[in-house]
Amino acid sequence: MTEDKDIITVMRLLQFTDSTFPVGTFSFSNGLETASFEKIVTDAGSLEAFARSQARQAAFSDGVAALHAHRAFLKGDYEACREIDNYLIMFKMNAEARLMIKRMGKKLAELAVRLFDNDLISRWLADIKSDDTPGTYPVAQGLVFAAAGIGEKDLFCSHQYGIVNMVLSAALRCVKVSHYDTQLILETLANEVPALYDEASQMEPKDMNAFYPELDILASLHEKGNMRMFMN
Repeated sequence: MTEDKDIITVMRLLQFTDSTFPVGTFSFSNGLETASFEKIVTDAGSLEAFARSQARQAAFSDGVAALHAHRAFLKGDYEACREIDNYLIMFKMNAEARLMIKRMGKKLAELAVRLFDNDLISRWLADIKSDDTPGTYPVAQGLVFAAAGIGEKDLFCSHQYGIVNMVLSAALRCVKVSHYDTQLILETLANEVPALYDEASQMEPKDMNAFYPELDILASLHEKGNMRMFMN
């Protein structure tokens, strides 16, 4: 029975981490579109540096929020889930980032109520629809992964994979790189995830930080720019 449970947990992890999981990740580039247009990211080397910056920024902001939401779910502390949700949305400096995490978060919540018979998740979706909570994607990830019986280390791994893969998938459409380049970058950055988890897992919400101003500048340029292959 234990082995069967482990298999189901792995299957759920693969399902939620799959790039085709229907939450809309393909619509976003995490600022890469503007970085490519402005000739900041032009090849595999600059793409790796960009993806690493995105991964680190996400680890110490969205990643921390996801971990605390996961822990709050396991404690049945719904108010703590809402608190970290509101904290995270205020943490986002640009409008497109707020749009991205709210749109993906709502979609994940809508999927989750169909997958799990869970009162907390149902309440979460109801509060999103009534605008009583923003419904950010990292917090939704924390709740859903906890409901699925997936541990917080695997949650963090999935979160990091999602951020990096979003950038690398977009790169194949707007940067002169190959699949070989993107897979090598993914392998390189995967080796850095354990250290990021060790640090992020010890952080409180008040410790969240994301000081990568170049990324926010690119996001602000995209909001007013003409590059519209992606929504951010």
